[in-house]
Amino acid sequence: MPNPDSLGSTSQVPDSLQQIAQLRFDARAAKDYALADKYRDQLLHEGYEVIDVADGFELRAKKPYITLAFPREIRNVDLEKETTVCLIVEGFTDDALETVKNIKEHSDCGIAIIAIGDAGKLTEVMDKRTYLISVNPGAAWGDCANVFLEKIQSTYIVIMDPSTRFTGDAITPVSAELEKGEYVCVGWRGGLVNIDDEWRSVDDKGDGEVDVLFSYFMAFNRAAMIEVGGFNPRALYYRNADMEYSLKIRQAGGKLLQMQLPLEQARHHGYYDVDPEFREIQSKKNYDRILDKFRGKTAILSPRR
Repeated sequence: MPNPDSLGSTSQVPDSLQQIAQLRFDARAAKDYALADKYRDQLLHEGYEVIDVADGFELRAKKPYITLAFPREIRNVDLEKETTVCLIVEGFTDDALETVKNIKEHSDCGIAIIAIGDAGKLTEVMDKRTYLISVNPGAAWGDCANVFLEKIQSTYIVIMDPSTRFTGDAITPVSAELEKGEYVCVGWRGGLVNIDDEWRSVDDKGDGEVDVLFSYFMAFNRAAMIEVGGFNPRALYYRNADMEYSLKIRQAGGKLLQMQLPLEQARHHGYYDVDPEFREIQSKKNYDRILDKFRGKTAILSPRR
């Protein structure tokens, strides 16, 4: 049923579209998701998007991009590119806008963006090779990352932080390396787990095979990642979730490569400009899972160097 608190927007919608929205709501309740999607597409065609809320739904004039309640509701996306760079953007959309423009200057890859909350000016970069969708605030980083691995129909998927900037073509070398088949994940920053420190730190040893890569820039063979499985959906925050996933890849027999790439780091808003208490609590939760799952399993680690 329509949310009474949203009547300011919903009451302006024609009754015929209200009825379609109700049919969609009923179809979802009956778990007929194909029919529900059909009704949602009808509404979009008429210029409205339906937003699921706790006690029903709201209808709003369609934005240039779709807003969904949860990342898992995103359907398959084919940008017709061998490699797609994927960004999770939560605030600081002006900086993310510059990053997307920067990627386009140096590469012909696809670009997929999940904006948690308002997408801001990111609508300016929407085009044939740029996919943008918004999900409601509170979406978990791990869920968004998994959507990229599951739904973006490219051979290679790059999960990249919006603070990372291209200084040249970073796509061609990682795609070429992944194509060789020796490594299933290639990245820019990573390292070896410090065994002497009881797995509580990572040492950057430079280029070569590594235990973990960081999500400043991680390029995956998508088919291999489907075999491995996804990021931990309990990871609300990025920090250490990339390390957990790296070790999961190694446990499954996959190899990771750290290599020099034409990239640089701008201000990392996801670290420096979030609530410090949230950052530390969620980072610790992610790392505690690493210690519980992997500490002591030296057989999964890469050769020491």
